[in-house]
Amino acid sequence: MTEKDDSKITRRDFIKTTGGAVAAVSIGAELLTNLANSAESEKKEWKMEKRQYGNKKDMLSIIGFGGIIVMNETAENASAYVSEAIDKGINYFDVAPTYGNAEDMLGPALEPYRKNVFLACKTEKRTKDEAQKALESSLKKLRTDYFDLYQLHAMTSDEDVEIAMGPNGAIKVLEEAKKKGIVRYLGFSAHSAENALKLMDMFDFDSILFPINWTCYFNSGFGPQVVEKAKSKNMGILALKAMAKTHWDKDEERTYPKCWYKPVTDPEETELAIRFTLSQPITAAVTPGDVRLFRRAVEVGSKFKPLNDEELATLKKRAEGLAPIFKLASA
Repeated sequence: MTEKDDSKITRRDFIKTTGGAVAAVSIGAELLTNLANSAESEKKEWKMEKRQYGNKKDMLSIIGFGGIIVMNETAENASAYVSEAIDKGINYFDVAPTYGNAEDMLGPALEPYRKNVFLACKTEKRTKDEAQKALESSLKKLRTDYFDLYQLHAMTSDEDVEIAMGPNGAIKVLEEAKKKGIVRYLGFSAHSAENALKLMDMFDFDSILFPINWTCYFNSGFGPQVVEKAKSKNMGILALKAMAKTHWDKDEERTYPKCWYKPVTDPEETELAIRFTLSQPITAAVTPGDVRLFRRAVEVGSKFKPLNDEELATLKKRAEGLAPIFKLASA
């Protein structure tokens, strides 16, 4: 064959060659499409519902990030956990000075996302001077010049209420901070139904952070009266302890060391417990401090649907014999 003949390509050869190329391009395009659809499907899977914060315009993810998650973690882990939360639609973060070094770890991790999240902090201080110092410290550690929500923390005893709400109490710092724009909204957390009711009568708080828990509801009647009162005042209702089950036994190994209570771990029970809390007229539920429990809460929250009557009956049956972690004072 001559050089000229060697350079010739028959029509059949051309189709065979280019057909393979077209097929490769087609396969490649199909693969890219499948990958894109898979990514979009995964994105939809983690779409987190948001609810209105009380009577305000702010919309919060129904699952909130509990700051204890980053307590005693490395900077790398803290950043990874916060980034993971953001990717899964979480925009509500809650922390307090009493959570070890959680503020120190959360501040840098949250800084890149600060303008797009709702950041809540608290003070356990009861007097005006102490609360002012605590506020300034928290702002510095969390690398922000304002809080979306600032709360009186753990208002449980009569003394807590008397001092914090008194003439030289911490409430004065909260009021002044709101006037100056350092704080957008004011709230409180409590583990006492009686004092929670009292506080709502004493001051026009924007929200309450309170245990809304299945065993407490079913076995001690603890919670419904607080939710009803807050709802009547159009307050934001933020839930604690959705994943609590009961107390740890005295000699029981604490497999979740960041939880002072025994959490739900059975998959079905966990889902029912979280959905129970989210089925109440609340804005959001803050997760426990263990990242494993946080991930489970996000998984349930991303596919949330209210409990039906049958599921409610099942959960009530599971609560039988369990000691609630909170009770009414009269119980």
